Amino acid sequence: MAVRAPRFAGRKRRVGFCRHPPSAPGHFQLGFPRPFGVFAVQFTRDGERTRGGRGRLLCCPRHSKVAILIRSSLVSPPHFSGILNEGILLRTPKKNIVLQLLVLFRAMSPGSYITCLLTLFVVLVLVPNTHELQLSQAWSLLGIQRLVNYPSVLSNWSTNTDFCNADPNPYLTVVCYEESVTQLHIRGSENSPPLPRSFSIDSFFTTLSRLPNLTVLSLTSLGLWGPLPAKISRLSSLEIVNMSSNYLYGTIIQQVFSLNNLQTLILDHNMFSGRVPDAISKLHLLAVLSLRNNTFSGPLPKSFSVLESLRVLVLSSNSLSGDLPDLSRLTNLQVLNLENNYLGPNFPRLGRKVASIMLSKNMFGGGLPANLSSYYLLEQLDVSFNRFVGPFLPSLLSLPSIRYLNIAGNRFTGMLFQNMTCNDDLMFVDLSSNLLSGKLPTCLTSDSKNKVVLYSSNCLKIKDHSQHPSSFCQTQALAVGILPHKEMRVSGGRTAMVVGAATGIVVSVFLLGLAVFSVLRKINIKRAMKKPPRRIVEHASNGYPPKLLADARYIYQTMKLGALGIPSYRSFSLEELEAATNNFETSSLMGEGSHGQLYRGELKDGSLVAIRCLKLKKSQNSQNFNHHIELISKLRYHHLVSALGHCFEYHPDDSSVSRLFLIFEYVTNGTLRSNISVEGHKLTWIQRISTAIGVVKGIQFLHGGIIPGLFANDLKITNILLDQNLTAKISSYNLPVLAENMKAMHLDTIDIYDFGVILLEIVSGRPIISTNELAIMKDELQENIVADGTARRSIVDPIISRQCCDESLKVVMEICLRCLSEEPTQRPSVEDVLWNLKFAAQVQESWRGDSQSSEESPLSPSQPPQSPIILN
Repeated sequence: MAVRAPRFAGRKRRVGFCRHPPSAPGHFQLGFPRPFGVFAVQFTRDGERTRGGRGRLLCCPRHSKVAILIRSSLVSPPHFSGILNEGILLRTPKKNIVLQLLVLFRAMSPGSYITCLLTLFVVLVLVPNTHELQLSQAWSLLGIQRLVNYPSVLSNWSTNTDFCNADPNPYLTVVCYEESVTQLHIRGSENSPPLPRSFSIDSFFTTLSRLPNLTVLSLTSLGLWGPLPAKISRLSSLEIVNMSSNYLYGTIIQQVFSLNNLQTLILDHNMFSGRVPDAISKLHLLAVLSLRNNTFSGPLPKSFSVLESLRVLVLSSNSLSGDLPDLSRLTNLQVLNLENNYLGPNFPRLGRKVASIMLSKNMFGGGLPANLSSYYLLEQLDVSFNRFVGPFLPSLLSLPSIRYLNIAGNRFTGMLFQNMTCNDDLMFVDLSSNLLSGKLPTCLTSDSKNKVVLYSSNCLKIKDHSQHPSSFCQTQALAVGILPHKEMRVSGGRTAMVVGAATGIVVSVFLLGLAVFSVLRKINIKRAMKKPPRRIVEHASNGYPPKLLADARYIYQTMKLGALGIPSYRSFSLEELEAATNNFETSSLMGEGSHGQLYRGELKDGSLVAIRCLKLKKSQNSQNFNHHIELISKLRYHHLVSALGHCFEYHPDDSSVSRLFLIFEYVTNGTLRSNISVEGHKLTWIQRISTAIGVVKGIQFLHGGIIPGLFANDLKITNILLDQNLTAKISSYNLPVLAENMKAMHLDTIDIYDFGVILLEIVSGRPIISTNELAIMKDELQENIVADGTARRSIVDPIISRQCCDESLKVVMEICLRCLSEEPTQRPSVEDVLWNLKFAAQVQESWRGDSQSSEESPLSPSQPPQSPIILN
């Protein structure tokens, strides 16, 4: 429908294709060309209100067009007057126009019924059908705009009510499915003040509850204040809730834990208080919990130990205390951020998949657990400013994935040596203010513009003034803290007296400061309840990489896709796809399978895409497509051929979905097999290991990076594509729209077995076409593993035989054989495979005979560990 802005009465305006000067206040005009059925709508208004109404039919013979002029009252009903005054009827779908006209005609005189019927006929016949939002939900969105005091981010809603088709941006996104809003993202200005005293959080959630199909609700920096109301339980479909950077206070009410579908709960930078409720155990699907920068207190409930889906736990900047519950059962936990609390003294028990542990500024003590050296996925460890004592674990410097290590402000002891091993990817190390002696490892002092190494206030043999003398780190007086560099010498019993007095003073000052802090905190909270509080927003680093949150199924789409360098996921029109493939011409066909065809296309912007056309049966429930499409839209990862969008084609008879088009990125550098087993350029050994690592990371994402995971993905070497940077991307994964309900056991190990076949071809360079060939090569592999170095290489591709060191080759062959185990329970986990491949890469990189320098590979340390660790 064409859009025309409101005009005042008395101005001449050509409407549709008829010229008709408006002559009365409160009238509107519908003009349309007969052959096209296109309406143009215009309103006129002035400060007067008319009483009564009449209608008349006007014709424009010269242009063979018809216009209908209806003069009516704007007095009753008042809400329709608002529609006219705000111009909301512009661009309104057919159903909404009909409803609004019916409301308007109620105020008309009986003599105007013929005009009413004629107008309805015009609307029903000539206005095209559109994918429209329910009128009640449109009103709810406008109600939300009014309740949050018309923020600038919602200013477009005053002139454009095509909510569902507006372009998404980081500040406002509305996602619809069929006639309902399913996602609502509104982000206000940073440090927004609280909404006026007239704001009611209860009324706000009453309005929100009229959007019952909401699955994602993100309302940040809008100045919302008050306690969470019980009406939040009406939004039973919610999966993601983010209400950060507001002024919400009170406790987390029990009704929140009745949201059985909730997977992400983020309430950062608010004023919540009390204890974290024990009822949190009811959220069985919870994957992300972030309560940063509130005033929660007391110990964490033991019920945390049953949240087996939890991947991200962020509770930093609160007043939590006591030991943590046993988190070792949380096998999916990847991010743990508990900074700036009073937790301790025991180090938390964690699962081995954790990638980020942030425990700084707490009360943890004792020594670090020895098994911390086996956390082979650990990327960040921060235990700074606690009460840790005992020997420092040098193995932390060489963990396969470590990037960030901070142990500052503790009492770690031990001697460092120059020949210690470090991970080459270790970019930040802070050893400051401990009791370390010896010499700084050479791997930390090597030239690197991006590496940061801090080591002041130890007893290291370094020619600067930042270190204490060696005797300083040997005295028992350090048990009460680091002493000044220039100290007065006191002999005999006076030493104990001085130390005891100093200890008493320090403790007294600490207790006094704590008491003052508590009093001031209570006063500030009371003031915040009486007047608009000032926000103190934490601007420090999150302490964990954005990719971890992406894998944990919560991150804004714009952030995630910006890192990947691919456009946002969107809905395509069938016309776009026809233009991209020249109407699905045969020359665009890339392949055909049991479910449909795969086409190559070029969009208007010149970008290449792969279009998969899936034929669907009428028996398939269209209501499930929303869930399928939402899951497919999450399949965006460095080591996957990422989804870009979708398009539906409908049956003309019953409007059911006949075909589903899925649009993916186009990868141009061929398959993994074509770069290994085909004549021409072949990958080196280190490139092959790097490619294999990429494939495993892709499998890891499919299994655990999305909820629910995708298993049994029918992995083949011909379905592994390489981009221009030789990054491996999996192109065949088990699309949920095609998958049947599989209840077989050990689904995850099916992909491990398929990867073993791929890895065997990577090593041998020989295509594996049949199961018979696979059995023969598997037996040969098993024999070669136990043979000596020369015999072992008989199965290896001659192109790389001289490039790979024996230790690296053996590790890859052993993990390959374990992947090909006939018994599913004997196959290694994805994490085990990933660790062993990373170890093989480290060994290869450090081998002096390798033709690839360590700078050319994205992998790991300059010196390998003593021997591989084969994990069960």
